[in-house]
Amino acid sequence: MQASAHVTRPSKRPSKMGFDEVSSSACELGVRRWLGSLPSPLHLPSTPCLPQVFVISLARRPDRRERMLTSLWEMEISGRVVDAVDGRMLNSSAIRSLGVDLLPGYQDPYSGRTLTKGEVGCFLSHYSIWEEVVARGLARVLVFEDDVRFESNFRRRLERLMEDVEAEKLPWDLIYLGRKQVNPEKEVAVEGLPGLVVAGYSYWTLAYALSLAGARKLLASQPLRRMLPVDEFLPIMFDQHPNEEYKAHFWPRDLLAFSARPLLAAPTHYAGDAEWLSDTETSSPWDDDSGRLISWSGSQKALRSPHMDLDGSSGHSLQPQPRDEL
Repeated sequence: MQASAHVTRPSKRPSKMGFDEVSSSACELGVRRWLGSLPSPLHLPSTPCLPQVFVISLARRPDRRERMLTSLWEMEISGRVVDAVDGRMLNSSAIRSLGVDLLPGYQDPYSGRTLTKGEVGCFLSHYSIWEEVVARGLARVLVFEDDVRFESNFRRRLERLMEDVEAEKLPWDLIYLGRKQVNPEKEVAVEGLPGLVVAGYSYWTLAYALSLAGARKLLASQPLRRMLPVDEFLPIMFDQHPNEEYKAHFWPRDLLAFSARPLLAAPTHYAGDAEWLSDTETSSPWDDDSGRLISWSGSQKALRSPHMDLDGSSGHSLQPQPRDEL
């Protein structure tokens, strides 16, 4: 049903919802330092502070990008698109030239596969935002991927949550707004904040808030040298990953991570849905330059059910389906 042309609607006035807490002088200095680290020619924007709501989106997925920007516009949220690093454009030599190496012994907990190029691109996309946060001294930011479905009244609920967090003076580094909860029954509520829980082991990075202190901690761990999927790296950093061998490669694991309860965002599609498509699950192994794609269909990470039996997984139960890259 289309909106009626006979009903007057107020003009949209997108804002950053308070995710721009940095002084103009500090912001301008940060922007100059950040731009100075990028390839020339680049010019300083006319406004010293760029938006602090980031949308990670692949350039070859214009439908997702348009849908996401339309959703933000409807909610009057001002966001900035960050072109995602496309794993399909990476080869093993380019990956290594970026200082990327695989975390020793990493395997997907269900398929037993190694890291995919799509997962490398996803990690690098988030990592670039963390770098910008630190370089520009941004106090807090929002990060969205481009496959987010926002819950009803998302903006007001998020504003209220952040107001409550500030009122309680809660120290925080990361707040999940959308995720896959592995053991939700084990998560503890935050005293004085009924809309927040201490985050347990989680999958997905589709929507989260990040503080400057949090970004510094993530970068200080030097994750590119021992990479695993970004949604498994984050639980390691707040010491909730079940694999002790993985955790031993990172220290300190003191990220202060929380999650909205109930969640404020979810994926637009889940594995098994007719329109489900994953550029991380459908991808080549990170060191495979043959050009073929492997569809790791049935990944439990992308299923709708929140419960995942990690103990019952053989680690090699899923059968990959190879297909040529177009």
